[in-house]
Amino acid sequence: MSHSASTSQPITGLILSGGGARAAYQVGVLAAIADLLPDASHNPFPVIVGTSAGAINAVGLACGALHFREAVRRLTSVWQGFHTHQVYRSDWPGVLRQASRFIGHSLLGLGGEVPVALLDSAPLAKLLAKEMDFSGIAAAVRHRKLRAVAVTAFGYESGQAVTFYQGRAAIDPWFRHRRVGVPTRLALEHLLASASIPLIFPPVKINREYFGDGAVRQSAPISPALHLGASRVLVVGVSDNPVGPQAQAPVVRSRQTRPPSLAQISGHMLNSTFIDNLESDIELLERLNQMGRLIPAENQPRGLGLKPVDVLVISPSQPLDRIAARHRHELPKALRLFLRGPGATKASGAGVLSYLLFEPGYCSELIELGYQDAMAQKAQLIEFLQLETPPVPASIPVPA
Repeated sequence: MSHSASTSQPITGLILSGGGARAAYQVGVLAAIADLLPDASHNPFPVIVGTSAGAINAVGLACGALHFREAVRRLTSVWQGFHTHQVYRSDWPGVLRQASRFIGHSLLGLGGEVPVALLDSAPLAKLLAKEMDFSGIAAAVRHRKLRAVAVTAFGYESGQAVTFYQGRAAIDPWFRHRRVGVPTRLALEHLLASASIPLIFPPVKINREYFGDGAVRQSAPISPALHLGASRVLVVGVSDNPVGPQAQAPVVRSRQTRPPSLAQISGHMLNSTFIDNLESDIELLERLNQMGRLIPAENQPRGLGLKPVDVLVISPSQPLDRIAARHRHELPKALRLFLRGPGATKASGAGVLSYLLFEPGYCSELIELGYQDAMAQKAQLIEFLQLETPPVPASIPVPA
């Protein structure tokens, strides 16, 4: 872990992990935080870090950091109105064309210059170009409402997790094993690269290298926030492992008699990519905090980085794959047929579906779950964010 900023005033970092459509949950958490703020323009997160779909939410917040509540309202509106065709081609011609290109490239070696992907994410590029005003980042930094915002992508050539960040000039780049921080002016290609789930969405070329989803090989998801100066972090996860007092008791599953489907295998691989590293990093940070508290400050070796970093985690209290299974009928017909073979439309394959189901019913239920889970930790949030003034009445719409 990196050192934190040397200042008496704590700097709060927000970490939004990846997870495709699961990132709708984050918007519900942000809506709850916005409702707890005493000032609509106040941005409680000087450092904002995102990966994959979390990068889109992170940059959306940073672009509107001069008016936090309005930025959250815009994100909420986009996610509540999401349809699959706004993220990737889900019509018959689009699905068949992409499937044939994928098979031709992967099995027959045709079209070597075309990036490999099961789905065509061109619609997402159009949507983000319409919704994002990247000039808002520089304005927020200039007015000291934002210290830095960062998105992480994975370089296919270098094998490194590259964190592209925009913020104050005083922030130095960093170079660690397989992870580096690069100052830049964030643009559309950085978001598309960070959100390009391997094999599902095509890689994106930035300068001379192709990049994909930043969750791949991101061994220390919390580290970029600390490099950017955060001394405490709020982590909004999309884990399928329910936590907290609302968590349901473990379900005893019946013995599986058939081999796992391709969708079931893919779901576990996606969970491994998007969730495991973050959970391991949180566990490591908490252990370092315990060690730092046990060793007096004067006895700590210089540069060891044992200064405690406060961490607050908000994660789903219900399994998201089950919510996705309830909404699988929302998938467009062409895509439903395309995913039926691998088993993604069955309950056992709902893990994959939970990442790809960009539809209003599913996204709205995740937003509501995020809102309720955050409000269940209202006291902790108020203490963590040091909100002393009574909040104004709720003003961000969440689904009933």
